[in-house]
Amino acid sequence: MTSQRLNEALRMIDAGNEAGVQIVREIASAGDPDGLFALADLFWSGTLVPQNPVQGRLLFEYAASYGHPEGNLLATNLLGSGVAGTRNWPAALERLEAEARVIPERRIAADLVAAMNIDAEGNPAAIPAGRTLSEHPRASMFEGLLTAAECDYLIKTADRLFEPSMVYNEAHELVRDTIRTSDGGAFHWAIEDPAIHAINRRIAAATGTAYEQGEALQILRYIPGQEYRPHFDFVNGATNQRLWTALVYLNDHYQGGETRFVRTGLEVRGRTGDMLLFWNIQGDGHGDPLAEHAGLPVTSGTKYLATRWIREGRWIP
Repeated sequence: MTSQRLNEALRMIDAGNEAGVQIVREIASAGDPDGLFALADLFWSGTLVPQNPVQGRLLFEYAASYGHPEGNLLATNLLGSGVAGTRNWPAALERLEAEARVIPERRIAADLVAAMNIDAEGNPAAIPAGRTLSEHPRASMFEGLLTAAECDYLIKTADRLFEPSMVYNEAHELVRDTIRTSDGGAFHWAIEDPAIHAINRRIAAATGTAYEQGEALQILRYIPGQEYRPHFDFVNGATNQRLWTALVYLNDHYQGGETRFVRTGLEVRGRTGDMLLFWNIQGDGHGDPLAEHAGLPVTSGTKYLATRWIREGRWIP
């Protein structure tokens, strides 16, 4: 009965009817794990309620305590990252290991973490030195920053997330992006598991920034003919500017797809696990015109790329 009522409430919410939120609240208040998880998701996403990641995380944890399987996984993820609350990396790894005993995907994540050269807080013990590719724009290559196994994990885990790259047009309609023709998926904070979190901390260490400055890790997939046309990554007028762009090449078996800086002619193609890092702004804080870049069309095979934009200040809630 509760499940039917909850489903009806969620259909109301999908239709934009705020009355559905009150029904979800009532179901959650009775300690129903599905209701708690649904309410958590509303606060996390800001759907028909003011977005409140802290409240969303707390409700995910409540849902987990009442036996909600997905709530348990998200609670582990957020405990490991510290997003929207406290961080306890050792406790998150203990939970991950318990989950790995029954969930194959968590077994893979736990094994990846165990193989990493990290300290007790999940930070990398060492990173490869960057090789300068260009002074203008500032660009460096970090060879072998990720292992082949880590790259493969990102590709496979992102597979269920891929959607056509979309943007809003002038009529506020969601349409296919004409600049970026790839498919993409983001590991938003709730689904950033401990293995992906440790990778993000490694990227942060390579950039000399804090994990908290990074946007969600995105995975892009390009098939033949797809490209990312010339563009800038800085955000005009932003009060928390994108300073760095980190691009990790996740595979080798494709042709074309080079990263090209259109105003200087520099073309870059990394091998599996290599990270291209470049600066998006000038010394005066304005966007660097020389940082205009493109992902050239893939001519054969499939290209996978991980992207993380690094902000000037704290970005995570």
